Amino acid sequence: MSDDLFSEAAREHLKSRSPLAARLRPRNLDDVVGQEHLLAPGRPLRALIETDRLSSVILWGPPGTGKTSVARLVATSTNKRFEELSAVTASVSDVRGIITAARQRLGEHQVGTILFLDEVHRFNKAQQDTLLPAVEEGLIVLIGATTENPHFEVNPPLMSRSTLFRLHALGETAVAELIERGLEIESATADQDAVDHLAARSGGDGRHALTGVEVAVALAAGRGKPIHVVLADAEAAVDSKAVRYGRDGHYDVISAFIKSVRGSDADAGLYWLARMLEAGEDARFIARRLVILASEDVGMADPQSLLIANAAAHAVEFVGLPEAQLNLAHAVVHLATAPKSNRVTAALGAAREAARRSGTGEVPVHLRDAHYSGAKSLGHGDGYVYPHDDPSGWAPQDYRPAEVADLVFYRPTDHGRESRLKEFWPGRRPELDDRHES
Repeated sequence: MSDDLFSEAAREHLKSRSPLAARLRPRNLDDVVGQEHLLAPGRPLRALIETDRLSSVILWGPPGTGKTSVARLVATSTNKRFEELSAVTASVSDVRGIITAARQRLGEHQVGTILFLDEVHRFNKAQQDTLLPAVEEGLIVLIGATTENPHFEVNPPLMSRSTLFRLHALGETAVAELIERGLEIESATADQDAVDHLAARSGGDGRHALTGVEVAVALAAGRGKPIHVVLADAEAAVDSKAVRYGRDGHYDVISAFIKSVRGSDADAGLYWLARMLEAGEDARFIARRLVILASEDVGMADPQSLLIANAAAHAVEFVGLPEAQLNLAHAVVHLATAPKSNRVTAALGAAREAARRSGTGEVPVHLRDAHYSGAKSLGHGDGYVYPHDDPSGWAPQDYRPAEVADLVFYRPTDHGRESRLKEFWPGRRPELDDRHES
């Protein structure tokens, strides 16, 4: 950030204190923000820590998600000796020294050793091999922390002897909670839009969010006490202007986004996507809407669209922002330029209405389960024709209750791949025009 953003008072405020992330480091598992899938009461990692039964583990997750904090909390709840190294600065001789001390400690005092190795992916394969014998014989319990995919960066033998726990980027609610805690520690208050902006710009990184709080508080402190952070402070702290929606803007913008993609305007879709990203909209929300649109508005005209949208949603979780914005843009362009059909949506609606009207239409006897003892005596399966026995892979038979046998729910369009379905149906499905509307 440029120097002119800081007053001298702000500089002095920052210099006088240790980093907020360090001061706010959790003292127990209940203090950890996020990661409920691992650390909520009864969840696996918490149970292992609380019962001091932790075996070697790899903690994998984006920066600022609590890997180091969780590892250090192990030190407060174990009877073992806790040692800590960073793979950035540690050497093989450092590791060997800890292993030698661990062996002596176990032999003389029957006390085990836990080694927390931060940034474990920074150790090359040969360096990691130094750990393997000690982990194999249980001499040390390894806690490795990494931001990189351990399946690529950690030796397979070491991985096979460790349990992998994946930490997720913090959601904006969790980040906002962390920001509120930071403000309390700093004896400051903040406008809600300032908190929201800091949370949105954190990228799910708690440490980054707390750094933003520190800078914003320092800027606000320059105006005197009581310290109150406003949106301008938050914007300056993360060097990013807030793009704010107006009243009900969230719903209006997402509506414009969906309608633009549905209307096959890729440029408009990209514009509204950019608006949402700049405003700090939850990328997972955007991704969910694209997955829905892929079936609702594209459907069988381009079945690949659902795969593309789902892949983008997975990328948001797996890669995170800012990089995953490219995956979202990829999905937007694909969905906007794909042929459109809402016939799957219409077909499901018609089928549900028919299901409500027909009530409990009985399953035709030839379709009933005939695998259990006594089913044959009930006639179950009688008359069923196995399609694969026919050279064409299809055999004419009824698959619906009599009450809905003549209804047509799915009517393909002439768009994209859907038009090809009509080539498949002649002789297998009676002409659509000969049947009744549902």
